[in-house]
Amino acid sequence: MKKKLSTRIILIVFRSIPLGVRRALFKGIALLVYHISLKHRVITLNNLIRSFPEKNISEIKKIAKGSFQNLGIMAAEFFEVFGFTRDNITDWVDFEGRDVYERALARGKGLLFYSAHFGNWELGAAAFALGYQPLYAIYRLLDNPILEDLLLMERSITGNKLLSKGGVVRKIIKILKENKVVGIMMDQNMSWREGVFVDFFGRPACTTRRFAEIALLTGSPVLPVFIFRQDDGRYKIVVKEAEIIRTGDYDRDVLLNTQRFTTIVEEVVREHPEQWFWLHQRWKTKKCQVRKRSATGLSRLPRHKVTKQ
Repeated sequence: MKKKLSTRIILIVFRSIPLGVRRALFKGIALLVYHISLKHRVITLNNLIRSFPEKNISEIKKIAKGSFQNLGIMAAEFFEVFGFTRDNITDWVDFEGRDVYERALARGKGLLFYSAHFGNWELGAAAFALGYQPLYAIYRLLDNPILEDLLLMERSITGNKLLSKGGVVRKIIKILKENKVVGIMMDQNMSWREGVFVDFFGRPACTTRRFAEIALLTGSPVLPVFIFRQDDGRYKIVVKEAEIIRTGDYDRDVLLNTQRFTTIVEEVVREHPEQWFWLHQRWKTKKCQVRKRSATGLSRLPRHKVTKQ
């Protein structure tokens, strides 16, 4: 009861502040965090220096500050999602790639949607639900119960449904059979037990293998979907399509497709690096940590059920 009351008070207070003032306030707070939090500044600058060796330190710092300010803008705009409707969503967002979405949906195998912590990803998920159709998003519980409650409200208010990460594969397969959309973020560091190493900005990055496995198992179309902030402050959601590679070698197919998905994320981030979440320790898991999978009993999806196209 106390948690719900706190959530409502936060919503009322921040929604009462004009958006322009809110943006300026949160951008200022984000820049302050950049300057006073040595840990997060070092992570961000190190990630950028190693990802863009061709850029000088002035360019690197500009992107780093832009990345923090992007988070500030996200926080300010977060409260606007509670007022989104099908009638007003186009005031905020342009949609590109509707033909790709409709063609993929017409195949009747559901859609596997992946994105990244890029642009305003929270707003993007809400806008996708109103501009296309609601999706089932895989998420991890937060430690802060009030923030968790606030995010759950925001993420579900436009019709999206949330799936916790534990034991989720069976649920995903059932949802896809109903020709619905499942969404996942493909730019997070994974433990070596859960991922495969693929190239991301010239370095091996441990990336979830499950997404490629589910795509191979179900034959569902894979749609990379990203939301860009445009110069005028509005957004554009771009829907792409990633064809699945099938060589007949299961493990190789998982690796090749995961690399393909990750390459698309990198291409998008390179276009607007200031809109990506650089303070995440994307390359934290190292190859030297890997043990032989056969000795760990690592589960994987059954090969004999893989859909042939």
